[in-house]
Amino acid sequence: MTMRILVSRTTTLPDPIKLARFLRAPELGPKVLFFTGGTALRALSRRIIDYTHNSIHLITPFDSGGSSAKLRAAFDMPAVGDLRNRLMALADRTVKGAPETYELFACRLPRDAAPQALRERLEAMLRGDDELVARVPDPMRKIIRTHLRFFVERMPEGFDLSGASIGNLILTGGYFNYDRNIDPVIYLFSKLVEARGQVRPVVNNPLHLVAELEDGSVLMGQHLLTGKETLPISVPVKRIFLTEHADDPRPTEVAIPDKTASLIAGADLICYPMGSFYTSLVANLLPRGVGESVAANRCPKVYIPNLGTDPEQRGMTLPDQVRTLLDYLERGCAKPPTHESLLNFLLVDTRHGSYGPASDLDKLKSHGLTVIDAPLVTDRSAPYLDEERVLEYLLSLV
Repeated sequence: MTMRILVSRTTTLPDPIKLARFLRAPELGPKVLFFTGGTALRALSRRIIDYTHNSIHLITPFDSGGSSAKLRAAFDMPAVGDLRNRLMALADRTVKGAPETYELFACRLPRDAAPQALRERLEAMLRGDDELVARVPDPMRKIIRTHLRFFVERMPEGFDLSGASIGNLILTGGYFNYDRNIDPVIYLFSKLVEARGQVRPVVNNPLHLVAELEDGSVLMGQHLLTGKETLPISVPVKRIFLTEHADDPRPTEVAIPDKTASLIAGADLICYPMGSFYTSLVANLLPRGVGESVAANRCPKVYIPNLGTDPEQRGMTLPDQVRTLLDYLERGCAKPPTHESLLNFLLVDTRHGSYGPASDLDKLKSHGLTVIDAPLVTDRSAPYLDEERVLEYLLSLV
């Protein structure tokens, strides 16, 4: 019989002995869970596999921009782009065929080629004649071609292939191969590239993200909020919520699957990482049950704020960010939780980061948060966070 108990102790930050132990046996490493969606954690994900093969990455499937937007409009499916990115980041590059698969999955068709030329390139991939596909060894190559065929067979007439991510097309084909179920597809490709960690969408439903701004305007779709495909928002966000259809602003409620709840409940550390605040982080907290699962786990919980300006955080101070984070977590709880059960640590670098006045940090300390002010930016990484430094501090808290 096994049990989980809470043990309080002091620790050194960073802890060289603990880190050396993880490096020596990463297959026995800790279950560090990240609520994440975009690319901000890509470098960290590539590095964490040296410390642990048991990290957990809950990804937002609500992306509505780029290649994902075309696939979602055509097939009414969850976005797979961020799932693909994280799977490839966690792939063991030493495994035979993994680098070749990574290169194929990262390939995008040209944006300026004629439709017929794009279709011919796709058909060459189906036959296995394309150089990128030919380099992938069997049985990976056969599986990839099979999934690509499932996509092509269902591709609508006139589907725009310009700029399409080949990895997204392959995962979409797998989605149909497994009767519109994304979990088996992720499992299969995790095994093929020997991903050193678990990746899954926070929910499997093909939902859409909606933002209501302080001036009453409503943005239908994640891509309108990020400031990447459109101009940055000019007024702060009032709230975000999920809806069933891209053109229907009525909120809908969805609960996380039992498997997701179990992953959160079994984590050794929970991290709310840097990245797009609403579309990558808070969006992951919207489904019912997330906050409750977090509160039930007595492990350390850490928030890593962005160093500089995030277009989605217009008008927000650091206390505003923490308050918003806690507010959305609390909404996912059946009973009001304590703040200590949702968040314990704030990991910052005040020497290099812009977090507002020092009084903001003092205010957060007075509310029970432990602020860890560490040298997270190095000469190598400036002006961004150094993934190695971030991992050293995070893993020392386990």
